[in-house]
Parts: sequence; C-alpha cells; structure tokens
Amino acid sequence: MQKTLHPDDFEDDSHSVALQLIGAVLLVDGVGGRIVETEAYDREDPASHSFGGPTLRNQAMFGPPGRAYVYRSYGIHWCLNFVCREQGHGAGVLIRAIEPLHGIDVMRERRGMDDVRLLCAGPGRVGQALGITHDMNGMRLDRKPFKVVAREHDVAIVAGPRIGISKAADVPWRFGVRDSPFLSRRF
Repeated sequence: MQKTLHPDDFEDDSHSVALQLIGAVLLVDGVGGRIVETEAYDREDPASHSFGGPTLRNQAMFGPPGRAYVYRSYGIHWCLNFVCREQGHGAGVLIRAIEPLHGIDVMRERRGMDDVRLLCAGPGRVGQALGITHDMNGMRLDRKPFKVVAREHDVAIVAGPRIGISKAADVPWRFGVRDSPFLSRRF
C-alpha cells in the first residue's frame, strides 16, 4: 500500500530526510516521477540559504516541516526544496533529479525537448518540468498541488559532494540512486 508522506515525516535532520526521499514519488498536479537525486542543507551549513538566519527570501525554510521552499536560481530557474526538522531550524532538501513517470508529455512541452532522460536531470529542470513557481513557496507537501509517496522498495543509494556550491563543497550530502540514467551528474 502506498504511503503518502505527511509533515511529521519531515521532522528529522536534512541528511536523513534526503536519504528517505530517494525512491519516493513526487507529483505536482499529477505530473512527476521517482526522486533519484537529492541534496541536504542545514542551518549550521555555510552552503545553506538558512545559514545567516531568516530573511524574506528564505522564510519558508524556517517554517513547519513538510512544506515547500521555492527559490529562483541564477535568476532563471525555480528550484524545489522540502523543509525538514523542527520549526525555526532552517533545514531543507533540494530535489536535484527525478525519473519522469507521470505526465511526460506535459514535461516535454514545458521543457521544449523530447529526451526523457534530460527532462528532470537537475534542479532547474525539475522545477520547469513540474511547473514549479514561487507561488508554491511555503505550501504543504501533503496537499494539492503536491503529493509525495514514500518509496516502496529498498534502492541502492550512493553519496557524494554537493554540486554548484562554493562553501562546504566537500560535504557528502548529495544522494542518488546508484547508476540511475536520470541523475543530474554521475557520482
């Protein structure tokens, strides 16, 4: 039986939640697929948006767990994070890549490409393919438009350094499904 994740499933450290999300299914208005890559960020982590404390931009990261934190990367792409830990802490998990399973034609149209492997291989691509907007910032992950279903089977998970950051770049808080062709970058 499929278990839909609820806010209390995100009341753990970002490292644990990032691992738990590998193999889970993420849907936004019925479009999405299996999460194959995540990155963990914590308030004590200098690479985290929450490191300097709450701001207007990162306020959702300090809210209750089980919510979306959406931010614009490089002024171009909307990126989706899942807020975790207790309220006020400022921890989250970046969704880096998914294996497209539902609404592939919609994703192809949004991304303007046919290659299924590249539709959601990277956080900006995930945001575009799933139709993520800033209006979703702070929304609960257990209510529409979101649905997150726990993984049903064990998966082989690998870990390595995070990508695209300059601080704490060596911290091995990037997780993924071993040998998945849908990763943003090989481990």
